[in-house]
Amino acid sequence: MRGIILAGGSGSRLSPVTRAVSKQLLPVYDKPMVYYPLSVLMQAGIRDILIISNPHHLEAYRRLLGTGADLGLRLEYAAQPEPRGLAEALLIGAEFIGDEQVALILGDNVLHRPGLGALLHEERGRLVGCTLFGCTVPDPHRFGVAELDASGRILSLEEKPDNPRSNLVVVGLYLYDNEAVARAAELKPSDRGELEITDLNRTFVESGNARLVPLGSEAIWFDTGTHDSLLQASVFVRAQERLGRPVGRLEDIARDMGFLADRRVRAAG
Repeated sequence: MRGIILAGGSGSRLSPVTRAVSKQLLPVYDKPMVYYPLSVLMQAGIRDILIISNPHHLEAYRRLLGTGADLGLRLEYAAQPEPRGLAEALLIGAEFIGDEQVALILGDNVLHRPGLGALLHEERGRLVGCTLFGCTVPDPHRFGVAELDASGRILSLEEKPDNPRSNLVVVGLYLYDNEAVARAAELKPSDRGELEITDLNRTFVESGNARLVPLGSEAIWFDTGTHDSLLQASVFVRAQERLGRPVGRLEDIARDMGFLADRRVRAAG
């Protein structure tokens, strides 16, 4: 499986800070925001990762993360000249994805859950079509909302509805089989002029190849696109650090996943 981090957008909700810097490079407590989605992909065992951002900011990501070799990763970079929707990331990354499965994660998401890595490994192994992940929130109208039936089957997906049918929202982590690239290529832009990720996910729902995995009450998820959520995420990360439960430490995750040992073996060979 390949991984894509979409770190684009204008960050208008965090203006004026984002006039000079990419939103996903802002600090969440003691680490750049992009570390957190990168850590999720690493916990899933994904080592080939494409980072997509505004062309003006790509060099900053290269300076921060380089090739990824020091973490046992293989990082590549690509530009999204204009914010034309989340689903466009699959088109930009089509050559990178090749004939592999892909995990797409948004660069402004901070996601933490005990056993997250094991869960993602399990879901990778059973992937058919697309797998979404959900959390319950008090303000679902701000996000993509999922409605499930009693058996857990997805009945509907709505993007930022005025009257949400549930308080279960789709977090910014999506697992897709290779068919997603072709499906994204067939999408029509929305009224906002964007290729909507919810429209892509609906195509999988309609074909019966979509699942949603509720992350449960232990999951903590922040969409850090506002000043308040950015502050809340920083407070959470600080609290976890003080309790000895670090979040987003890339070197620790690389060591625990065996990535660094593999790197040393390759270097010695």
